[in-house]
Amino acid sequence: MSFRVSESASGKQIRKTFNELLSYADKNKVSIILCEKIDRLTRNLKDAASVSDWINEDSQREVHFVKESFIVNKNTRAHENLVWDMKVTIARFYTNNLSEEVKKGQKEKIAQCWCPTRPIVGYKTVGEKGHKIHIIDEEKAPLVRKIFELYATGNYSMRLLAKEMAKRGLTNQPSGLPVSTSQIEQILKNPFYYGVMRVKGKLYPHKYEPLISLHLFNKVEQVIASYNKKNFKRTNKPYIFRGLITCKKCSCLISPEIKKGKYVYYHCTNYHGNCDNVVWIKEEEFLEQIKTVLQGLKLKPWQAEELKSDLGLFTRLKRFITRKI
Repeated sequence: MSFRVSESASGKQIRKTFNELLSYADKNKVSIILCEKIDRLTRNLKDAASVSDWINEDSQREVHFVKESFIVNKNTRAHENLVWDMKVTIARFYTNNLSEEVKKGQKEKIAQCWCPTRPIVGYKTVGEKGHKIHIIDEEKAPLVRKIFELYATGNYSMRLLAKEMAKRGLTNQPSGLPVSTSQIEQILKNPFYYGVMRVKGKLYPHKYEPLISLHLFNKVEQVIASYNKKNFKRTNKPYIFRGLITCKKCSCLISPEIKKGKYVYYHCTNYHGNCDNVVWIKEEEFLEQIKTVLQGLKLKPWQAEELKSDLGLFTRLKRFITRKI
């Protein structure tokens, strides 16, 4: 069985492969592990300690580093253990130094207004390695622009917009799968499309051709803000059916609101933006519809006493927590 780790692999990927290797060795009673070099097996002290623990559990276990003609086992002598520790430290230094150089290169790219990451949807990469740049993807750019234009009308939710763009053929690279609702949200909130890139919470100008205007981006932000305000209102009012009823047509929540200062009405939130059954119903009408169901709910005396006890305990606990806060 072989396990591969590329030189440019991330620490997370190296750790995953390393754990799979030791797990496989334990499960299949493997006593010898062959490795090209030490930095292919471990690049940190924690993993090196795990290798040492694995070796010391059985005198038959060994790790052979082929290119370095070096063997580690339970009976390795003191000066060889010193060499092992030094090589692990050097591998760790190599990894840390590589990380610093990558960050330095990214920082330099940002300073020169170049994007240090892979292209986002609507752009593609051209050029040779080390000299690659992002340009507009002629196939997907019109679709990305259409996302902003449609959402700015206020007639689409992000979920509905994802379905619409799937119909129009917008897909991910390289999977070819339709874009999801969360990806639609990422696109709509990404300032890269109008001319700046967000890196660790800060905005920097870039040299790439924008797909949309700042005016359109701001309009989309306004729609997002108003939509959130409309559909995610919080209230402490004791509405009877709050959070309990969903729309039969679209499965969105039926939300309560007070009209004319005293009457409670319920209506579909139309979260998905495609419901054709947004009507307002009085609370009394809801009560009338479920009255027969509620009348069929009967508790035995001992059940009623248990319920009263539980409710009393809950009330006391709520008061205690409120005082603490």
